[in-house]
Amino acid sequence: EAAAYQAAYLTAYVALVRRANLQAGETLLVHGAAGGVGLAAVQLGLHLGARVIATSASPDKLQALRDLGVEHTLLVQDGLREAVKALSDGRGADVVFDPVGGDVFDESVRCMAFDGRLLVIGFTSGRIPTVSVNMPLIKGFSVMGVRAGEYGRQFPERGRENAKAVYDLVASGSVKPHVGAVFALEDVRAAFDLMLSRQLVGKAVIVPDYYLRP
Repeated sequence: EAAAYQAAYLTAYVALVRRANLQAGETLLVHGAAGGVGLAAVQLGLHLGARVIATSASPDKLQALRDLGVEHTLLVQDGLREAVKALSDGRGADVVFDPVGGDVFDESVRCMAFDGRLLVIGFTSGRIPTVSVNMPLIKGFSVMGVRAGEYGRQFPERGRENAKAVYDLVASGSVKPHVGAVFALEDVRAAFDLMLSRQLVGKAVIVPDYYLRP
């Protein structure tokens, strides 16, 4: 768990707390929610008191999220706008956490609440999307880039505060890193293959071989 938490939860913290200023009672839509970073955002959002809606392209991953206690889950292939509105009392998503990009980003634009914040985390889908600026204008939402490491470099004192805040969250049990698989160092290729297969839930951790010995 110690190996699994830092980068994922730091990204989630900078995104939700520093950039989006997520508030209790707001609706948070998390894409790629079964991945290491996505699951960190789900847990942090719940801790902050948000109504969290988690998405995935895999029914099995959505079931895994439900098994981990996530109440609201959606398949991205089914379309999101009406479902998100139904789960947010007709308002839409106040904050969207998007590490996927591509078509998922395009769909997110349609889900935004007025004065919402669309967080750009990455592009695991492979396509870097664009947005017609009339949409943020008409719907009154912001598009925000998130680079947690660069945020700490630009604002060193805040970077130290972020690292401590994330450590304290994990140490107190307020969030819990999910280790989906553990591999010996000699099996590192198998760990990458699992990630590429998109079957992994949470993080894969590589450990020295002696940790796996009886």
